Amino acid sequence: MTEERDAASSMTTAEATIAAWRDAAERGDADAAGHLLAAGIEVISPLTEQFRFHRRDQVTAMLAAAFETISEIRFHTQVGADHTWALFFHARVGRQFVEEAQLLRLDASGHIHELTLFGRPLPALTAVMADIGPRLLRGQRRPALARLVGALTRPVAVLTRVGERRVVPLADPGRPHGTNPKRR
Repeated sequence: MTEERDAASSMTTAEATIAAWRDAAERGDADAAGHLLAAGIEVISPLTEQFRFHRRDQVTAMLAAAFETISEIRFHTQVGADHTWALFFHARVGRQFVEEAQLLRLDASGHIHELTLFGRPLPALTAVMADIGPRLLRGQRRPALARLVGALTRPVAVLTRVGERRVVPLADPGRPHGTNPKRR
C-alpha cells in the first residue's frame, strides 16, 4: 500500500490523467472519463470525417455510448510523455475482437483537449458504427434518424463481417491454392 502511494505521489499530472483515463475506460465509466476532458475537447472519430465531437458533455455522451458498445477493454501498450500520449487496447464488440489506438493530447492543466481514435479490424469498426450511431441519435431524441442510420450501417457491418470470415481467408498468401478457408 505504501509503495502504491509513493508511486502515485511521484506521478506527473499528465501521468495521473493517463492512468485515470485508462482506469475509467477499463471500468466503462464515462462520467469518470468525462472529468478528465478539457472544456474545449475535440474527438476525431475513425468512423467519419464529416464531423468531430466537441465539448465535454458531447464527448461524455459519446463515451457512454461507446462503453455500451465496446466491452472488455484492456490496455496493453502506453507510450508518451508530457502532453502527448498513445494508448492501445484490446476489447470486444459483441463477439468480435477489436483493437483501438488512441492519440491523446493534454493541455497545460493535464486535461485531455484532443483525442484521435483509430481501430481495427474493419468488421469490428463497422459493428461499432452500426451500434453507436443509432445509440447516440436515440440519446439526442432523434429516433427517425437513428432508424435511418441503423438501416444504412447494419448491412455494411454484415458484409464486412461475412467478407472477413468467408472471403478474406481466400487471399491469405500462406494458404495453399485451391483449399477452403477455415470455418469459424
